[in-house]
Amino acid sequence: LRFRLAGYPRKHNEGRVEVFYNDEWGTICDDDFTLGNAHVLCRHLGFVAATGWAHSAKYGKGVGRIWLDNVNCAGNEKSIGDCKHRGWGNSDCSHEEDAGVVCKDERIPGFKDSNVIEVRKLLARVGDVQDVTGCGAVWELGVQESNTGFPGSWQGVGAWQSLVAGDTSTATGHTGHGSGLLSPHRLFTERQQLNYRLHSVSCMGTEVHLSMCSFEFYRGNSSAACGAGMPAVVSCVPGPLFATGNAHKKKQRQQQQQQGQPRIRLKGGARVGEGRVEVLRSSEWGTICDDRWNLQSASVVCRELGFGSAKEALTGARMGQGTGPIHLNEVQCRGTEKSLWNCPFRNITQEDCKHSEDAAVRCNIPYMGYENLIRLSGGRSRFEGRVEVAVGAGDGDQPRWGLVCGEGWGTLEAMVACRQLGLGFANHGLQETWYWDASNVTEMVMSGVKCAGHEMSLSHCQHHGASLSCRNTGTRFAAGVICSETASDLLLHAPLVQETAYIEDRPLHMLYCAAEENCLASSARLANWPYGHRRLLRFSSQIHNRGRADFRPKAGRHSWVWHECH
Repeated sequence: LRFRLAGYPRKHNEGRVEVFYNDEWGTICDDDFTLGNAHVLCRHLGFVAATGWAHSAKYGKGVGRIWLDNVNCAGNEKSIGDCKHRGWGNSDCSHEEDAGVVCKDERIPGFKDSNVIEVRKLLARVGDVQDVTGCGAVWELGVQESNTGFPGSWQGVGAWQSLVAGDTSTATGHTGHGSGLLSPHRLFTERQQLNYRLHSVSCMGTEVHLSMCSFEFYRGNSSAACGAGMPAVVSCVPGPLFATGNAHKKKQRQQQQQQGQPRIRLKGGARVGEGRVEVLRSSEWGTICDDRWNLQSASVVCRELGFGSAKEALTGARMGQGTGPIHLNEVQCRGTEKSLWNCPFRNITQEDCKHSEDAAVRCNIPYMGYENLIRLSGGRSRFEGRVEVAVGAGDGDQPRWGLVCGEGWGTLEAMVACRQLGLGFANHGLQETWYWDASNVTEMVMSGVKCAGHEMSLSHCQHHGASLSCRNTGTRFAAGVICSETASDLLLHAPLVQETAYIEDRPLHMLYCAAEENCLASSARLANWPYGHRRLLRFSSQIHNRGRADFRPKAGRHSWVWHECH
């Protein structure tokens, strides 16, 4: 059984409950519904418990089958199927009685969210074969304006097996590209028997995923289908982060110079293309409230930043709480806008939102294969270990695995390694890893690694290249990392320091503790204690944790120094 939350308007932890049974999504009737039912369903959805439930299709009417009716759970069952009910598909309800749940906004540790539209693995093959083949004899698609700026209509576009090529926005969006060109094209590069699955595909261009477009399946012998049609080719335009050729990069730089400072950014995400959405308004960065936040608005953000469409529109500060103002509320994009600022929104008032409602996104990004060029060995879990990288994999040869010199290796380098591995944030960057000596890889192949912290791969950081220079080449001095899905993110509240700062002349006889704690300048040692005074700059300070994990000092309590002055 699979479950998902649907409906509108709603937050990420509430909605109409839909269950996938017998290869079909359906709903649950609200007859005899109880909080016990909601507890079981919320656990299915990855939340620890339920705080309430909704009747009479509060989140809108569903479609398809009503799978369950008269459900009665005690609340401790492992599956909704273990509860009493009338039997699968046996119901006397209409969709006006669809049940919904409100779950406690606390995830079950380690729960993998399946309530996400994921791009199938076969999409990665688009980058390998360059062409997407399919039938386009029936499809006539009108595009008012594509992301490339060319108006007009495309005809004769189709699909390769279960991959549908939609219009420029939709087809390129969920493969992680911001825009692209799409046209009918006969393939002469590879003569093979083509199997067509879909036809009459019709996208508006605002869809975030091709499965949301309308289409029809071929029945019977699919190899004989699409006789008059031709295969489709999609050519994607990479965003700034993914441009590889010099011409691409030069063009991207020119565009960025013309546009000036970006007015939107993502913060707090562990991976490329995810984070809390922050916007620049009146020279001040602020966040967006999650009221009515959905995939269409999230996709506009993703495309504006050079990614594909949105994989997930996150609410409830799932990427950490921001600081400063909340600039926008109730953003309602249609999906065709070039910028979030072109979407209708409501200005915020003090009572509307708190930072616990900051909106965030996860974007589709192109499959680059960087994670295949790095691995960890010897750690106690998959999140830690000695770093091993593959070299010589680009010229068709088998990659050669080797170690990274630990000299100069620090947190920034570890951040890039953890990002490349897809393991989140860096907890530690380690220069010695003798305790992880569990691999037969012993050769150093990379040294002098120096990262800025934003790179997607260690190969993008500065390093010595082929001319290795490592003082200690033994395996015990190889670099290692400890990664974490979540991390703390400390930020000093700078305006408070400015507002509260003042100068004070304080007698020396009141500063003995401060002197013992080394809080005074070194010249205080030469003063005529206890006579005279020191001039002090005093201020209040607040440090906010904007991350998704508690802040814990790396030094344990046993090593803390206690002082009576405290």
